[in-house]
Amino acid sequence: MASRSNETEYTANWGPALFVLVIGGFMAILDTSIVNIAIPKLESVFSVNTQQVQWVVTIYLLTLGAVVPLAGWLGERFGYRRIYMTSLAVFTVGSALSGLSWSLGTLMVFRVLQATGGGLIMPITMAMLYRMVPRNRIGTAMGIWGLTAIVAPAIGPTLGGYLVEYVNWRLIFYINVPIGIIGLFLSLAFVPPFAPTSKIPLDTVGFVLAAGGLFGLLLGLSEGETWGWTSEPIVLILGASSLLLILFVLWELTTEHPLLDLRVFAHGSFAVANIITVIVTMGMFAGIFYVPLFLQTVVGYGALETGLMLMPSALATALTMGLSGRLYDKIGAKPLVIPGLLILAYTTYLLHNLSVNTPVSDVVLWLSLRGLGIGLTMMPAITAGMSRVPTALVGTGSAINNIVQRVAGSFGLAVLTAVLTHQEAVHEVYLSSAYTPISPVAENLLHTLAQYFASLGIPLTEVDPLALTLLHENVLQQAFVMAMDDVFVLAAWITLTGLIFAIMLKSYHAVQDSAQRPFQSSSSARQQVEM
Repeated sequence: MASRSNETEYTANWGPALFVLVIGGFMAILDTSIVNIAIPKLESVFSVNTQQVQWVVTIYLLTLGAVVPLAGWLGERFGYRRIYMTSLAVFTVGSALSGLSWSLGTLMVFRVLQATGGGLIMPITMAMLYRMVPRNRIGTAMGIWGLTAIVAPAIGPTLGGYLVEYVNWRLIFYINVPIGIIGLFLSLAFVPPFAPTSKIPLDTVGFVLAAGGLFGLLLGLSEGETWGWTSEPIVLILGASSLLLILFVLWELTTEHPLLDLRVFAHGSFAVANIITVIVTMGMFAGIFYVPLFLQTVVGYGALETGLMLMPSALATALTMGLSGRLYDKIGAKPLVIPGLLILAYTTYLLHNLSVNTPVSDVVLWLSLRGLGIGLTMMPAITAGMSRVPTALVGTGSAINNIVQRVAGSFGLAVLTAVLTHQEAVHEVYLSSAYTPISPVAENLLHTLAQYFASLGIPLTEVDPLALTLLHENVLQQAFVMAMDDVFVLAAWITLTGLIFAIMLKSYHAVQDSAQRPFQSSSSARQQVEM
């Protein structure tokens, strides 16, 4: 029976290799958000409705989730660099074909191909980092690598909005092609070869159970609000996916060669770090998703303007994440994660003050401070969780971490959107009762509107219906804003619960630098200390 290798292929010159890996990760994450802005354009080009074209985004996310469990096995079986380059090539070809699409159906097929490569890139690159970077420098490396997960979603809408509005929608796909080709050549030049470390057979049963369960779970969470949470399709999909995932766990704990060795949760702070990741992801998505929605649907800003407003928060996260990575190597995760959670919770709470009259400067400030909190929290927590994981389980750990992030994002949006819808209905009933035709507020407003319409020469018979329509629209808008405020308060409380787990977080560091010689085994040159 072949066994997994415990050798760590440290390389002294890991900086250029890290830069190359960041290129691939940035492209893969960018494509999860850049296409969103092109949905209205795609509706027009392919003559389809919003619900149909939304599947261009959904199918990409579903495929990403389904292929991630394969990452660890592929890397160990065929070599991590080889799989990274193959994934990058598949992603690049899928991008080129997506740009050539002549119908919605062909675009969806090519997006599946694109996501098949893109879904493997992030877990593969994380696993490579833990194999080539000394553990006493891993915080710095992870801080730089983690920028892709934060900056790419922020840049995506801005870049996509510019390309769609001023150039051509096909460029949102074509832009990946030259970058992907350059990335392939740079990989050959700078990324260590990472020889295969295992010849164990593929856990086919485990992969089918994991892929089917994750695909169904992500589908149910993404479409639950649209189809109805109690509708028969959603109930069946969520029930079946839950059953598949339970069977997957039972199978992985009993099979000789598991696809994902779930015993990795017993190592160090891995389980605690993943719980924190779920909490932070939910809090993070509250701002990433709902603030742009507010700015565009309520205030009336365009996609490009909204993207520019979000840019300072992405830059703040980028700067803080790089700094927190270096600090992690010196002081560990806990002194960073706890204040980071407090900042994230407080600034998320501040967002409940959003209204149509909120100055843009306040919104940018709140989001930028949130960016600082995210930068202090996310990567140090993930790094602490992975720091005690044996090298043989790094592939499994990185795959699980990516799965957790994807499911947490979808679950968080599903929960918060359900709360938003419920609270919107509650506030609408409350406001409607206050704005009855005989109430003083409604009477004064209707009288003012009637005078305004009369000054425009609108016939008296049309004044009352128009005034009532505007009054109703005003009620709906106020109800939506109040419901969104409730969502931000809930997200702030959810973020605060992360403090319970942050207290239990432990970091492990190498006190000796074993990276002086490339590809040196770690077993004789390092010792671990707990912080």
